[in-house]
Amino acid sequence: MGIFSRFTDIVNSNINALLDKAEDPAKMVRLIIQEMEDTLVEVRSTSARLLAEKKDVQRQISRAESDQADWQAKAELALSKEREDLARAALLEKQRAQERVESLQSEEGRINEQLDKLSEEVTQLQEKLADAKARQKSIVMRQRAVSSRLEVKKQVDSGKIDDAMHRFERYESRIDDLEAQVDAYDLGKKTLRDEFAELENDGKVDAELAALKARMSDKKDAE
Repeated sequence: MGIFSRFTDIVNSNINALLDKAEDPAKMVRLIIQEMEDTLVEVRSTSARLLAEKKDVQRQISRAESDQADWQAKAELALSKEREDLARAALLEKQRAQERVESLQSEEGRINEQLDKLSEEVTQLQEKLADAKARQKSIVMRQRAVSSRLEVKKQVDSGKIDDAMHRFERYESRIDDLEAQVDAYDLGKKTLRDEFAELENDGKVDAELAALKARMSDKKDAE
């Protein structure tokens, strides 16, 4: 593929469309960036070669123009010496030098057109490259986040968590049974705290009974 054709394909490509179709957007954006960077390297090499060709063509133009002026001077000299034949021959050489100048100028124009086209497309490519690099980090982070969420979803949907919760419930039920057995052993047994509580309650009842008897005795005496 020619450099300009390849360049145009990349510059005119829709990065969003490529990413939408990609199974792995992070991988796709890496490939796009790599392709752009490789193309820029190739373009710089092509630009350097064209600039070298332009300088060589300019040197040839300078020499041809010098030859043209030289043959013009020779033709004038020949005429001054009444050598029309030599003057004619000099003018023919001058004409050939002029044709070389025009041909070389045409070649220089072609090179300039290529350099202008490269410069324009390089600017567009660099803009897309900067955009791709700026979005690369965001795409990678989004992919990692969604991959993590997907793993969590897989774990939840796999039933492993439900199984774990069921095991916890069974363990809790077994512990409840053990606690009930311990409570059954302790049923009917009085602790030291229980016995003191009973003594305190008995004292309160006796005091209340004595007060009741005293009130009833006072009531009878009053009658």
